[in-house]
Amino acid sequence: MSDYRIQGATGEWEVVIGLEVHAQVTSNAKLFSGAATAFGAEPNTQVSLVDAAMPGMLPVPNRECIRQAVRTGMAIDAQINKWSRFDRKNYFYADLPQGYQISQLYHPIVGEGQIEIVLDEKNPETSSKVIGVERIHVEQDAGKLMHDQHPTSSYVDLNRSGVALMEIVSRPDMRSPAEAGAYLAKLRTILRYVGSCDGNMDQGSMRADVNVSVRKPGGELGTRTETKNVNSVRFVMAVVEREASRQVDVLEAGGKIVQETRLYDPDKNETRSMRSKEDAHDYRYFPDPDLLPLVLDDAFLDECRASLPELPDVKRKRYEQALGLSPYNAATLTADADTARWFETLLTESAAAQKKSESDVAKAAANWLLSDLYGALNRLGKSLEESPVGPAQAAELLALVADGTLSGSLAKQVFEIMLETGDGAGKIVEEKGLKQTSDTGAIEAAVANVLANNADKVEQYRGGKEALFGFFVGQTMKAMQGKANPQVVNELVKKALAG
Repeated sequence: MSDYRIQGATGEWEVVIGLEVHAQVTSNAKLFSGAATAFGAEPNTQVSLVDAAMPGMLPVPNRECIRQAVRTGMAIDAQINKWSRFDRKNYFYADLPQGYQISQLYHPIVGEGQIEIVLDEKNPETSSKVIGVERIHVEQDAGKLMHDQHPTSSYVDLNRSGVALMEIVSRPDMRSPAEAGAYLAKLRTILRYVGSCDGNMDQGSMRADVNVSVRKPGGELGTRTETKNVNSVRFVMAVVEREASRQVDVLEAGGKIVQETRLYDPDKNETRSMRSKEDAHDYRYFPDPDLLPLVLDDAFLDECRASLPELPDVKRKRYEQALGLSPYNAATLTADADTARWFETLLTESAAAQKKSESDVAKAAANWLLSDLYGALNRLGKSLEESPVGPAQAAELLALVADGTLSGSLAKQVFEIMLETGDGAGKIVEEKGLKQTSDTGAIEAAVANVLANNADKVEQYRGGKEALFGFFVGQTMKAMQGKANPQVVNELVKKALAG
């Protein structure tokens, strides 16, 4: 139970949140036509006669779109309905050529499921919560109005018309902006693992309608508003916070909340009214007469289930239990499908390079990826996919650290050169002479020189100021230009100071 509350003049208020997420299905063709779905095409270049609602054109369901919806339902442990039906949702708008949208109101393809969220990745056991999913139905997208192409007219781009969408409807189980953000982020992660949606919210392929109401804690549900087409996790959290505060202000001033559709202005951080919310019967739903019901057989369902990858929750537990990673590192590595794939390739390559098991090399690989590589990529403004250093090159670097060829500091130097040149770690070590030395004779000479030049500090150390030990080690490493084996240096410094 969330303890998030809004403090009003009359006391505390609780927020109740549900999300309706529209996710564009990953497919090469639209839901009911063979037109392409690629993002960024010139306006009206990906429109079939079906999409343009030309007379006599009949829709034909795209099997791949249905398959992806079923796989998504299976990934959230939802009820898959073997029998489902398409309905017409009738309304009139400039970017809707048919004058109706083909959707699924009464008999959706996917029924009830659930998604587990974690609010604190460092303490997943105590901060997890299950959010119910009411349904997933498949529907076609509308086109897009373009208001910035002409001073007095709006243009219509029908490229998106007929693109397959999954509408994923949560139950009103969320009670804070953080929970809403965690739910949307987790759903996005699942979709990307499954491959049913690319999750690119900045391109519009995933967007959320945010339903918000407020009530006195534990009281009757209040009247909700729906803020449409919110396109980032951060904005969803902002909508919840801002809209809930607005509703509290209205209620405490003696007003009433109107059930309506709103939009969010991120520049002003405010929601604004668009139109009053119509009830479902105003859309005059009825079964689409051009489409037979969908009937799924067991062989199709078995194929869908067999095609699912290892999902993020299962992967995270495996990383903790089989690889010995911390809950935080395991959660961070599995939060994004691309990151998990990169890490697993690094793991395989590292185990092979070091001739060890994956569990033996996992901690070092995870720490390097999350610290060194992510730090460098943030500095360079690059994503993991754009990394100049690939998993195989990283594994070579980690192997040189593991066998003592490179110290930690030398490895950082080599890594910087790898980022600049794209060369392999082994080549850089040979060309730059950066190999770590364990030559005790050379190190002993350096230690003796450091002690001789710092006789006063040697005397202080032997007088009980043991914190100076690090100083002698640091000076020795400096004298060796960072190439000395730190373990050998520690041993020889300790021996020399004891003499």
